[in-house]
Amino acid sequence: MEKTTSVSVMLSRLGDLPAMPAVTQRVLGLIRNPNSDMGEISGILSLDQSLAILILRWANSAYYGLRHPATTVKQAVMVLGQQAVRNVLLSSSVASLMEKPLAGYGLDKGELWKHSIAVAGASREIAKDKGENIAEEAYTAGLLADVGKLAFEKLLRDVDLTDPDWQGQSFSDLEHNYFGIDHAKLGSELARRWNLPNPLLDAICHHHNPMAAKEGRVLAFAVHLADYMVMMMGIGIGRDGLQYALEPAAVEYYGFNESTMNRLTLMIPEFIETSTNLLRK
Repeated sequence: MEKTTSVSVMLSRLGDLPAMPAVTQRVLGLIRNPNSDMGEISGILSLDQSLAILILRWANSAYYGLRHPATTVKQAVMVLGQQAVRNVLLSSSVASLMEKPLAGYGLDKGELWKHSIAVAGASREIAKDKGENIAEEAYTAGLLADVGKLAFEKLLRDVDLTDPDWQGQSFSDLEHNYFGIDHAKLGSELARRWNLPNPLLDAICHHHNPMAAKEGRVLAFAVHLADYMVMMMGIGIGRDGLQYALEPAAVEYYGFNESTMNRLTLMIPEFIETSTNLLRK
């Protein structure tokens, strides 16, 4: 099979997927605009009943543990903050896309979603000591780290992974060597089309090789560790299996140790269940 090096050709494989809702796109644009405020954001969200309910439900979830429940969208937006609102909207938007079975990766229906939401939650947990904004951005990068697999998997259906050439290397390296691009790069280009900021694009693109990241290295470190942890737990493992080289610099930066792993082992299954319930009610 010839290498496929055109990102635009690869992204065309996503052409049959539903577009992001217009209200979501508008809110994401406001969040990126430093001159926008919470009033504008809550005003637009209030116009969409399903999103308004979603934001209220998320703000009043056990994760935030409010003493007094938020009763208006504006209150909910103030509780969550702009970055968390972005994460709720993105999680809602990509959930249905990531529910699809991906035969090329050997993933059954719902497995990519479970893996992605687990990586998102674990990324935020790993990065939380670096500040709320970093933690929420790590969540976003973790959520979208594998979105490129949606387009890539069709190419992989005809690849014999028992071939010796596919053994002993990281799967992302094999994708790049075989097709000229990997799912992480493809995912970052998709995120670019959603007008997400450069540090997020950088982190998504380099989450398997975080030392290559520049603007988003801190985020890439968190996603890299989270992805490793979720794979070790056997959540959403497909044909790419456990071929994953852990970056020592990421381990050192976040003090990733046995205590962290034990905490994540308890937190991740609960987060998958909670997030899935919040988004699907």
